[in-house]
Amino acid sequence: MTPLQAATRETFWTIGPVGKAAFYWLAVVVILVFLYGVYARFAAYARGSEDPRDRLSDLPGRVIGATKTVLANENQFDGDLYTGVMHTFVLWGFLVLLVATTILGIDIDLYRPLTGESFWVGDFYLAYQFAVDAFGLLFVVGVGMAAYRRYRQREGRLWGKHTSFEDDAFVWTLFLLGVGGFVVEGVSMVGQPGRATETVSFVGMALATGLESSGLTAAGAEAIYGVLWWSHSLLAFAFVAWIPYAKPFHMISSFANVVARDEKAGARLPNVPADLDHTNAESLDDFTWKELMDGDACTKCGRCTDACPADTVGRNLDPRNVILDLKSYRESVSDDPVAGSGGGGGPAATDGGTVPIVADEGGVIDAESMESCMSCMACMDACPVDIEHLTSFTKMNRQLVDEGAVDSNLQDVFQDVMQKGNTFGDSQATRGDWADDLDGVEVPDARETEVEYLWYVGDYPSFDDRNKKVARALARLFDEADVSFGILFDDEKTDGNDIRRIGEEFLYLELAGHHVETFADCEFENIVCTDPHSYNTIKNEYPEVDFAEFADDPMMPFEREGPWNADGAVDVFHWTQVVEELVEAGRLDLSGDELDYTVTYHDPCHLGRYNDEYEAPRELIRATGADLHEMPRSRDDSFCCGGGGGGLWTEHEEEVKPSEERLREAVEDTDAGASIEKFVVACPMCTTMFEDGRKTGDFEDQIEIVDVAELLIEAVEVGS
Repeated sequence: MTPLQAATRETFWTIGPVGKAAFYWLAVVVILVFLYGVYARFAAYARGSEDPRDRLSDLPGRVIGATKTVLANENQFDGDLYTGVMHTFVLWGFLVLLVATTILGIDIDLYRPLTGESFWVGDFYLAYQFAVDAFGLLFVVGVGMAAYRRYRQREGRLWGKHTSFEDDAFVWTLFLLGVGGFVVEGVSMVGQPGRATETVSFVGMALATGLESSGLTAAGAEAIYGVLWWSHSLLAFAFVAWIPYAKPFHMISSFANVVARDEKAGARLPNVPADLDHTNAESLDDFTWKELMDGDACTKCGRCTDACPADTVGRNLDPRNVILDLKSYRESVSDDPVAGSGGGGGPAATDGGTVPIVADEGGVIDAESMESCMSCMACMDACPVDIEHLTSFTKMNRQLVDEGAVDSNLQDVFQDVMQKGNTFGDSQATRGDWADDLDGVEVPDARETEVEYLWYVGDYPSFDDRNKKVARALARLFDEADVSFGILFDDEKTDGNDIRRIGEEFLYLELAGHHVETFADCEFENIVCTDPHSYNTIKNEYPEVDFAEFADDPMMPFEREGPWNADGAVDVFHWTQVVEELVEAGRLDLSGDELDYTVTYHDPCHLGRYNDEYEAPRELIRATGADLHEMPRSRDDSFCCGGGGGGLWTEHEEEVKPSEERLREAVEDTDAGASIEKFVVACPMCTTMFEDGRKTGDFEDQIEIVDVAELLIEAVEVGS
């Protein structure tokens, strides 16, 4: 047998039988402590309320999908190459070292006793040693990258009120484990001359060479090896036992969070049951097991806060702190021995757990923080572990509405919608008046005429003078393309999307019920919406309502006995999706060179992040001949205009308005810079916010706000 064929090493070199027995005894204790901690953590989630989503359906498929997501580190790479590389090195290094340890345990404790021989020899051993050194090196480099980012800038997004000793302990424990493993290997190679040709252990070999050059002899290595080996082993044991009780648990809970994710979270909010005893966020008991797990899955990375437009402009909202404040409060009132070790930083319960969850003063979460949220979903899009911030935020908004503790401006909006059917407080009889000035273009009544497209116009295009121009432009586009369309006139009310996200769930239900019953009286094939907010709620949320559940509620006398459009028979579109097909079919006679403006485009949150539609508006802009330049924050990284989540109707203390910051980005950070002539939008609410920001931010002489429809109709006019 050649030296290579016989290559192996003694695992418990210099340790002895007593030390070996102590090692196995400690291993058993550590595993039991670990398993109990994991069990206690997940048992604590079971105390949460039932989640309205079936988050464990097709569990094998969910696990496979989550495994692919986690192993590929795709969420970490999103918008942050450094973090993606760092996390890939750490994750794959950790997993390979874990698998390698498991393989060695199988050989020593199962294969050898059963067969009398070892498979941990020869080529397998050499390949094993190379893999351990290679991935161990990646692991150390990755942890080093993490430490560098953490300590390079102590005011960065990794630091906050919840940063604690456990964060430092986590990083340094991993680093010491990685480096310590190589030191043990290097000393072992000095003390065991038979390993002198084991060049595959290239890191250990380099360390051994350095140690020998420093004067370490084989005898000296043998003398100190036991101390180093036990130090490394005890640190590894301590780390494994510590995992369920502190930040390292995110290695488990974040994977579970990805498994249990709702792909449409935020775009469709959980329904409220028709139960008079139902509460929203009165206590921790109101939060679902998934919402409780969100807190443990949080890695404190700060990506959500970094992406949050409310935090960026100085509003009182830090999405990370909201999630971690809820977690800290849960731990402070829990009788679970596992809880309470999560690093603190949040509000502690000093009165037996009776602190209100959300309140103007003295609550776990400030009401102002929830009022600052724009429901833009930037936090959720940025989160690498699929925390569903907006679900919890809406739950707390609903609690504020239940208590009547909402902004007075929002109370006025609720009253206008209840009494008038729209957020402007205008007479519903005037809702279709925008169509009076269309110069020969007839807008049919969909209640009286069978149409292909039932056009849901929306509040702002119907009542706001600036957005009436958008509605007229779109009507003319439909007419030019010979589209069969009609509107509901005074039977159209507010769609309810933002009313719901502010927390007025039952008013939203009334609006949804009114509309689906109105739809039932009309003959049409598809629904097309001007506003992405309307598009989102009609497409994703109306079909979720079980109207039969409210049959006994005298306040909601729905005639329907089941959900609307549950089978998806009616397609719901944003108007850009419909018109893009018309342009492709040549029905608007555009040649693609009609306009020569230099423009940029703003992705509306409800069209982009909510519904993943990014290309249709861009294709329409290009079809006009306009020269489109992207802003640095575009597509799923788009910066909210500030109008969502009730932002249209409230005033906030902020350093700069979100709309002003976005316009600044357009004229300063876009490649075309000051050459940008038009700021193109595809949402009436965005139009309103940016027209306001254009005035307050002193951009009136620099840039013009236009809707895609206005750009298109201009191109059609030029072409004809």
